[in-house]
Amino acid sequence: MPDHEKLNYVEFPASDLTATKTFFEAVFGWSFTDYGPEYTAFSDQGLDGGFFTSPLSNQTENGGALLIFYSNNLEATLNKVEANQGKIAKPIFSFPGGRRFHFIEPSGNEFAVWSDLE
Repeated sequence: MPDHEKLNYVEFPASDLTATKTFFEAVFGWSFTDYGPEYTAFSDQGLDGGFFTSPLSNQTENGGALLIFYSNNLEATLNKVEANQGKIAKPIFSFPGGRRFHFIEPSGNEFAVWSDLE
């Protein structure tokens, strides 16, 4: 059961649902449930959500929210992102508490990955 007044679900635009699904399946091991040709949902990823068909995208330069993954091996995750048609928007950089990088998935949405491990 969802927790009262806690974040429960997030939705993103996707100009190419097939490419976006393929990317997240390959890089992060996600699985999807399709709800018609214009919506697909994911669950059990820390926060459930979905992608809807849209020509728009979510990027921080436009004021979009940044969702951030955690990785035990930042370089290995970066390599998987690049090997699966993700584009690195910000290479690995240090910040107080760890390191991270930003990437753009095939439909143009920006995400980041961080680690507190060297």
